[in-house]
Amino acid sequence: MTPVSFYIDGFNLYHALARFEDKQVRWLDLMALANRLIQPASEIITGVFYFSAFADWLPEQMDRHKEYVKALEATGVDCIMGHFKKKHRYCANCKVKWIAHEEKETDVSIGIHLVNDAYLNQYDKAYLVTRDSDLMPAVKMVRKYFPKKEIVAVAPPLMGHSNDLIGVCQAKKKITPSQVATCLLPEIVKDRAGNVVALRPAKFSPPKTKVDSASDQGAT
Repeated sequence: MTPVSFYIDGFNLYHALARFEDKQVRWLDLMALANRLIQPASEIITGVFYFSAFADWLPEQMDRHKEYVKALEATGVDCIMGHFKKKHRYCANCKVKWIAHEEKETDVSIGIHLVNDAYLNQYDKAYLVTRDSDLMPAVKMVRKYFPKKEIVAVAPPLMGHSNDLIGVCQAKKKITPSQVATCLLPEIVKDRAGNVVALRPAKFSPPKTKVDSASDQGAT
């Protein structure tokens, strides 16, 4: 069996999932999705790594994100979190100043793990879920020093590939909406001991059907 690892750019994936009308897709089971993307007869997953950062200036979004990270960790996903850095912006035309936030460390962390895991021989095949062309140097390094290892560029759903990135990878794949729909976490996520570790945020609940709406009206 070929050992494979997944390296998932959380922000790339989030912006792809935000294109779906159904918000429950944001409660995505990355371990289940990884198992859908591999060739189960010949490949075995040795690690699924999720890279992101908490938007601490947006408390509601941050709370949902923290709940999601807890859910992912309960399924065996390794979550590597970076941070945001404040950036002072100024518009010379309208004379307006504001503070923006720039995510830091994600692409660097992905690149480091991709290269380091190659040296540690943790995988023979890596699935790189991102459109970030900044990862090209890391991919090139792995291919130079470990020519037998394969790196697959995986495009997030409803988004295309980075032409620069697929130019340095040996293969490409695309996550489909149907794969996303069949890989959602349950409302209540438990660990192996049966302890509740995460609850699906109300904002990520399935949309109500007409039957549900009628029942709610009847209840009132």
